[in-house]
Amino acid sequence: MHAASRESLAVLGQRLDAAISGEGAAVANAAQTGSELFDIVEVLDSDRGLRVAVADPSATAEQRSGILRNLFAGKVSETTLNIVVDAAAQVWSTPREMREGLVELGRRALLRSAESQGQLETVESELFQLGHILAEQSQLEQLLADKAATPEAKRGLLASVLYGKVTSVTEALALQAVGRPTKRPADDIDSLSRLAAGLRNHVVARVTSATAVSDEQERALADKLGRVYGKAMSIHTVVDKSILGGLVIRVGDEVIDGSLSTKLEKLRVGLG
Repeated sequence: MHAASRESLAVLGQRLDAAISGEGAAVANAAQTGSELFDIVEVLDSDRGLRVAVADPSATAEQRSGILRNLFAGKVSETTLNIVVDAAAQVWSTPREMREGLVELGRRALLRSAESQGQLETVESELFQLGHILAEQSQLEQLLADKAATPEAKRGLLASVLYGKVTSVTEALALQAVGRPTKRPADDIDSLSRLAAGLRNHVVARVTSATAVSDEQERALADKLGRVYGKAMSIHTVVDKSILGGLVIRVGDEVIDGSLSTKLEKLRVGLG
């Protein structure tokens, strides 16, 4: 996103958190808001003229907001309506980035509902594992990324894979991601895991090991990386026997490659 869109999204994220926080109905309110925001994105996806109109910088904020208020008043909750009306009043660099902002707000709302249920860490882990599975299962990912398939067909396929295996929030987020993908499904779902970690004020470290990593080893690694990066860490591990031994750690764009396979390759090159 460009700077203007990032600023608008940051403002809306704070307003969303305030609107769906509190006791009692917080879980239901957050879940409903997330679901309804996704429904609104579906409407925008189906109407290019509407997308352009509600992000048109030549129109006043009141004019842009009025379009969405007139369209959705009485059809969604007051919380959702206020968020989309506020979104239309913000400055977005492009209509596409406003659409992306609404998607992220919907995701944030659903993740907040998981947080209210004490499930945010579980959802984060489930999303990471699902992203890894899709990256490994290229045929399934190709089916989910098929532009010729309808959103309903792709969601139905993934729902059949996920049924009974993950939390309802993880399923809802994953189905939204594959319905109208803007990037590789595996990458988009992996980004959802990072978003969940961010809401917990954690940074994700993707750790590749030749063998399974124990809980104790994960905690020790989280402590060590936390001291290095100065932030709380979420450790997500995958097993790849081809690295032979050691670890490959990715934090953002930084990679720490301590694998035995890389060390042996460097030795081979040096001897050559």
